[in-house]
Amino acid sequence: MTKNSVIVTRKLPAAVETRLKELFDAQLNTSDTPLSRTQLVEAVQRADVLIPTLTDKIDAELLAQAGPQLKMLASFGAGVDHIDVAAARAKNIVVTNTPNVLTEDTADITMALILAAPRRMAEGTRLMQTDAWQGWTPTFMMGKRVAGKKLGIVGMGRIGQAVAERAKGFRLHVHYHKRERLHESLENQLEATYWHDLDEMLAHVDLVALTCPYTPATHHLMNAERFANMKEGAYLINTARGA
Repeated sequence: MTKNSVIVTRKLPAAVETRLKELFDAQLNTSDTPLSRTQLVEAVQRADVLIPTLTDKIDAELLAQAGPQLKMLASFGAGVDHIDVAAARAKNIVVTNTPNVLTEDTADITMALILAAPRRMAEGTRLMQTDAWQGWTPTFMMGKRVAGKKLGIVGMGRIGQAVAERAKGFRLHVHYHKRERLHESLENQLEATYWHDLDEMLAHVDLVALTCPYTPATHHLMNAERFANMKEGAYLINTARGA
């Protein structure tokens, strides 16, 4: 029985590549060099399934050159911002992604940045790496305390909620802005205060965490006016795909 042809655009974890070779006629990218536009065109003309990543632009122009055998775009990543889903649908090409798998990881990184920015951890690390450390003094590199501060989460989806759960452990007061308010029970569980007006929340909180996806509606969500509206000395942590 002929195996389906699968082309992978970047190097994936070894266990994934091993399984792909077992199940399919898989062409792997062992060099991990991003495919050129010409190579992407060749891939969609030959493959039954293309496995792209977020660095591959799969637009309508590219899909117009796809062969009739291309049946699936199995994106390695949580989002599909890099794929023209409508153009794929028009050619009966199925688009899949991997939602949820990075929720906890992204929340961990967000919480790490929430702690690192006020405590000036990156600055201190750079001092040590450049041999600029001159020894301890009472006021040198003083950071700011996180406990008791107000954290405003923009986009209270899966990642935002995971961040809120972690923030409680550091005694942060959680506030959030979302198009639709969470159910009261979930809001109580997260001990979170809802703000319908983003600008009002930004003026109120000490730290802002962006966890919303990049869409036309969130393009330049944080503009000059909103930065000016933030509290003096506030911190912005962006772990979203866009701002």
